[in-house]
Amino acid sequence: MSRPNLEEGPRAFGFEQIADCGSMRVVGLRLQPGQTVPEHRNAIPVALIVTGGRLRFDDGAHSGEVGVGEMMLINPGERHTYRADVATSAYLVFAGLPGVRSRTWTLRRRA
Repeated sequence: MSRPNLEEGPRAFGFEQIADCGSMRVVGLRLQPGQTVPEHRNAIPVALIVTGGRLRFDDGAHSGEVGVGEMMLINPGERHTYRADVATSAYLVFAGLPGVRSRTWTLRRRA
């Protein structure tokens, strides 16, 4: 499995869908220093795995940091926000998409 290279040069903040199989989706997240994902909630469980840098999180009751190789589990309906003090990348795995049947994985290919 290849790891994101944070030295590739600046990329825009954002989310990029990497793969999905209907009932599950893998999304890449990249934040530059100082960037924040505004407070939000998800309707389904999410596993966030940091692949580069450090991600600060706050859910209103708890705050902390998640580093490379660490995973944070987010329950449905939990309000939360993320912030990066250094260039940071992570994978978000969305499981159990409501009303969607499982199917064969679709992998997004880079051009």
